Amino acid sequence: MSVPIKRTLDRIPGGLMIVPLVAGAILATVAPGTGAFFGSFTNALFTGALPILAVFYVCLGASIAVETLPRVVKRGGVLLGGKIAVGIIAGLVFGHLLGEQPVATGWFAGISTLAIVAAINDTNGGLYMALMQQHAQPEEAGAYSVMSLESGPFLTMGTLGVAVLSAFPWQTLAGAVLPLAFGMLIGNLDHDMRAFLDRAADALIPFFAFALGSTLDLHRVWQAGLLGVALGLGVVAVSGTVLTILDRTAGGSGVAGIAAASTAANAAAVPAIVAAANPAYAAAAAPATVLVAASVIVTALLVPVVTVWWAGRVAPLSLPAAAAPSSPAPTRAPRSRGDTPST
Repeated sequence: MSVPIKRTLDRIPGGLMIVPLVAGAILATVAPGTGAFFGSFTNALFTGALPILAVFYVCLGASIAVETLPRVVKRGGVLLGGKIAVGIIAGLVFGHLLGEQPVATGWFAGISTLAIVAAINDTNGGLYMALMQQHAQPEEAGAYSVMSLESGPFLTMGTLGVAVLSAFPWQTLAGAVLPLAFGMLIGNLDHDMRAFLDRAADALIPFFAFALGSTLDLHRVWQAGLLGVALGLGVVAVSGTVLTILDRTAGGSGVAGIAAASTAANAAAVPAIVAAANPAYAAAAAPATVLVAASVIVTALLVPVVTVWWAGRVAPLSLPAAAAPSSPAPTRAPRSRGDTPST
């Protein structure tokens, strides 16, 4: 008898990332010594998020086709620039208020500059592509070819550095982006390698998600979850407003701006990587992971509703490609791994 596990995960926003992460957190909370008790490969799975993520980013980079960038650089560049600008401003404001450490007590315990910047910086690519296929022009769908450069910890590290918090050595910044760059190189040199590595990326998501979850303390999840809801609402409201204005300024309808105002599921992996690169963020990493994971779910549920509402208001400006027979086929861009394209 076949059990539809994969199909069920696909129906959950960011399910391929969120479900294993929660499973790891539950096991680590109920039986915290499980990995060490069994040792060997089992313990490696509980503690090996970073090596798995390194391989994941090579596979992700291989899926990014350089030849698609010139056609969509204007639209994607505007949205990418907007995301970076919002992240830097958030880093400057909250970095001044909170510094590198999370809030220790009270209703806002666990919130940190790291959590806020990580939630803002990375767009849910699968969600964006699905919405653009239905409510926008082909070049807007293809804009994710440029926006996919958000993937990984590099942008968050750069944002935190610009915000004059902790400086990251250039070797650390280069090391964060090298796996992605290497993947792009081999994927564009050999399209067979691109196809091979692109297929492999999805399979790695549950494993690094489980390893990340095994570092979380669920005793704080309820409080962090409430903050995560607020964080997700803030990401949609603030980045959605900025990106909509920028998209309209660049000649769009604003639909792409709202569709990009989400948090990618693999952004939940970024706090742990940032903390590994700079111990100043070690205390913020675990609660930030929970907060970002909550933001993933909130934005994945809210962004489609707001996008459809806005598309209805500006229908003549956001005519779907299917309604224009003379339009070329949409340029398909790689989706951000861990996202749910059917959302």
